[in-house]
Amino acid sequence: MTDTLPTQPTRMLSVREQFGIDIDMMVPAFEQRDDHVPEIDSAYRFNPDVTLAILAGFTRNRRVMVQGLHGTGKSTHIEQVAARLNWPCIRVNLDGHISRLDLVGKDTIVLRDEKQVTEFQEGIVPWALQRPVALVFDEYDAGRPDVMFVIQRILERDGKFTLLDQNRVIHPHPCFRLFTTSNTIGLGNLNGMYHGTQLLNHAQIDRWNIVATLNYLPADEEIAIVQARVPALAGDRGRQLVASMVALADLTRKGFAAGDLSCLMSPRTVITWAENCEIFGDTALAFRLSFLNKCDESERSIVAEYYQRCFGAELLESFLCELRALP
Repeated sequence: MTDTLPTQPTRMLSVREQFGIDIDMMVPAFEQRDDHVPEIDSAYRFNPDVTLAILAGFTRNRRVMVQGLHGTGKSTHIEQVAARLNWPCIRVNLDGHISRLDLVGKDTIVLRDEKQVTEFQEGIVPWALQRPVALVFDEYDAGRPDVMFVIQRILERDGKFTLLDQNRVIHPHPCFRLFTTSNTIGLGNLNGMYHGTQLLNHAQIDRWNIVATLNYLPADEEIAIVQARVPALAGDRGRQLVASMVALADLTRKGFAAGDLSCLMSPRTVITWAENCEIFGDTALAFRLSFLNKCDESERSIVAEYYQRCFGAELLESFLCELRALP
């Protein structure tokens, strides 16, 4: 952190003016930007309920978990709120290889006066705990359960962190904030979609003060985001193409919910598809390379039918399915 950054927010912002949510709420913000403050994405669309949950985390020091399917922008949502508050934000991906030493710290050998000495190097948790930082644990349900207990104490609002190796107790900075994102709520890989997620202790899940669910955006907002991301599809003609893309994505999501498909198109996939359309100049080829090839072979005919409904054109997979059905 830069030494010039104030340790406390110096101004209050109106949620109505800053985020367009009709509520009489003020939220603290920093005047200056630090290197750890995310860049503002002007094309991002805020979900009102999730935004209020995240703002409660910043304003009232609540521990906030944002849960939802992949590609809904959970981590980005937290970052974009922090960006508008000029609040430093650090993301840590809790994959299965994150260990206790990564979070807490470890002894390292350094050179001091041309001599090798052993010093304790703080991990990300004690480093962030002592600073005005919003710490975001990405993929919280992918972390190993034994490692998750390292952060259990700091899940409490005024939770202190004990460094056993240093015989030291760290008091949290008044502006330290803690957030997390997850695809499940600590229930593991129930539907076979999120391999690598873990069953987490419910006593720890219970320590999160607020659990917000971020679902996919309404069609009009998703169309606007795709057009903002791919300027070549701006305008009425581009909107018609993007609207068909979003309609197809919605069919895959309904098919997944009904058990007809084992995968679905997230907004991230739709944006990738639109970008690939610009690269290849062929909507069908871009769709195949962006999503269709990710699907199970037995399900591609269903996806091809969705494509036909939305674009009025047949894909090769439709004919291959008919050929296999012949005696």
